[in-house]
Amino acid sequence: MTAAKHPLTLTVNGRTLTAEAPPRQHLADFLRETLLLTGTHIGCEHGVCGACTVEIDGAIARSCITLAVACDGARVRSIEGFDDDPLMARLRDAFRDAHALQCGYCTPGMLIAARDLLLRKSDLDRDAIRTEMSGNLCRCTGYAGIVQAIETLIAERRGVTLPEPQPNGLGPAPGPAASHAAATQRLERQPPEPGPVPAPKPASRKTRTAIAVVVSAIETEGRNNLLRQTFVLPHPPQAVWSLMRDPALLGQCLPGLVLESAADDRVEGHMLVQLGPLRARFAGTGTIERFEAEHRQIIRGRGSDRGSGSFAEGSIDYCLSAAPGAEGQAWTRVDVTMRYGLSGPLAQFGRSGLIRNLVARLSEAFAQNLDARLAAPEAALTRAPLAPAGLLAAALKESLSRALARLRRR
Repeated sequence: MTAAKHPLTLTVNGRTLTAEAPPRQHLADFLRETLLLTGTHIGCEHGVCGACTVEIDGAIARSCITLAVACDGARVRSIEGFDDDPLMARLRDAFRDAHALQCGYCTPGMLIAARDLLLRKSDLDRDAIRTEMSGNLCRCTGYAGIVQAIETLIAERRGVTLPEPQPNGLGPAPGPAASHAAATQRLERQPPEPGPVPAPKPASRKTRTAIAVVVSAIETEGRNNLLRQTFVLPHPPQAVWSLMRDPALLGQCLPGLVLESAADDRVEGHMLVQLGPLRARFAGTGTIERFEAEHRQIIRGRGSDRGSGSFAEGSIDYCLSAAPGAEGQAWTRVDVTMRYGLSGPLAQFGRSGLIRNLVARLSEAFAQNLDARLAAPEAALTRAPLAPAGLLAAALKESLSRALARLRRR
């Protein structure tokens, strides 16, 4: 015997409609089968994975454990309803740039949950972001890109005002409870500063916001490769220059670098680099050319790795300039141009995404160490050589792609 359907009137993605639904039909099935809004995905059907996350009356909820008839009179927004939402548009861009999706099945629910998090909380580090997003599961990515995308938007201090949600008991929202109203007021008091470089927001010494670093694609300049990086530090230019002009202090902030000697115009030491199981120790010397009036410094060096028989030479040219900060404070923009050349067995990685990935991670750690040291001289720094997840896989994938391309040409 078929159960009688119940009439309901609700607003879905801004459109008010009247329909009928069986008393035990879940909202996810109603959206997909009755309204053909298939962007809402169904995974575990137990409210665990978060693939079915939607917004009900301004608060996120699991549509797979929410009855459709319980939404009578409610405002429902599925992933299709965020097409014109500026925060969601920026979040989609960040997910794309950070490669935060693979199969994409969890992505609609992940985006809605991430948007909700950005509106509720700020000043979250990577561990806190992982905790807040732990209610949404992903089987593909390892979450690194997802966390990076959210971290980027937190650093940009972007947000969109939402109406205050009206709790209605229609389903649990994943993550710790918090007030949208408080988040909305906070975002309105701190409008984002326009500009191409994400600007960090000052935080306490215990919970400092991660510094967003923009890394260019690898370019060719004669026999060398060229890579540019840019980031903004929430400290005045003179303070940043006092630290960065000092080779010893600067060396302490770069993971993997060990200086045996550091004079005003010359340094000697070695750099430890780890690419998955591959480890290299480039030992050598460098010279320093300083331009005090421009707050600019060029470090040129060369070194070799005895283990692999590889040789590297290049330069790091960084220049500081004033950047507008919060409440009229003067912050510092750091523009870095790195030129390098590799020879020997490791030269095959010179222009690969592997090197760009490694440089991006090193730049992030370097910027974070600078920020921490400027905020507190006794702050603990990241010193160990980085071994970014996925670097070896990226190298193997690139090698495989080249091999397949050669086979196709044959």
